[in-house]
Amino acid sequence: MSEWQSGFVDADGLRLHYTRTGGGKPPLLLAHGVTDDGLCWSRVTAQLARDYDVIMVDARGHGRSDAPEGGYDPGRQAEDLAAVIATLDLQKPAILGHSMGAATALVLAGTRPDVPAAILLEDPPSWWTDWYDGADGEARRAEMRTRFLGLKEKSRETLLADQRAEQPDWDESELEPWADAKQRFSPNVLEVIAQDNPRHVDWPAILPRITCPALLIVSDPDLGGIVDDQSAAALKALVPQLEIAHVAGAGHNIRRDRFERYMDVVRGFLGGIQSDREP
Repeated sequence: MSEWQSGFVDADGLRLHYTRTGGGKPPLLLAHGVTDDGLCWSRVTAQLARDYDVIMVDARGHGRSDAPEGGYDPGRQAEDLAAVIATLDLQKPAILGHSMGAATALVLAGTRPDVPAAILLEDPPSWWTDWYDGADGEARRAEMRTRFLGLKEKSRETLLADQRAEQPDWDESELEPWADAKQRFSPNVLEVIAQDNPRHVDWPAILPRITCPALLIVSDPDLGGIVDDQSAAALKALVPQLEIAHVAGAGHNIRRDRFERYMDVVRGFLGGIQSDREP
């Protein structure tokens, strides 16, 4: 990790922080979920840096990036990511996103279909359905807000101890970046889970514009996975080239719950993309 580069990009006056492995290899941009930050991808990056120039971005309001009062809708976050790609002159990067970051990747690929070489989506919020509507959606949003703010109030030591007890299958290397991110995020980012936030995007219009290869990585809803069979089928109807990979025994944090299987899926898909791009 000591050789990884760190820097900032200006995105329409907003400073966005990134960490990058470099090396002139095919670019792979990683977009984290809400209340995580770029370094939460460190274990994945360590596995992929030999073959890829991995760029871990702190989304607005997270990590060392600026935290404006607003602008946390998927469209604005996609523009942030596009600014990173343009400023760093990344040519046709693959984009791997988790949760909020996966939604960002979907919007970027739909609004700027010439930019990504491929998108990989780890359990995105099913905003192309009515997942966030109704009484269930309201209760879900309230629970998330309470949980995230509660985590932010805890000490680092308590965060680590509680998460070790709650997630005994997580590798130790996941815990410190996770805890640090929970102390760094701005409460402003909770706009992400507001009821009207996903409606800033016309999902039925944007998603069919995606032309690049796409992979949806899903887990088990009874363990906390968001994407179920119905919402996966709805996304595939909008993005016909979408491939779907199920990782059994995992919840919403698929890579943290079942790291080896997750990495096999990611490497396999990326390897296929690279083979297709080679002359």
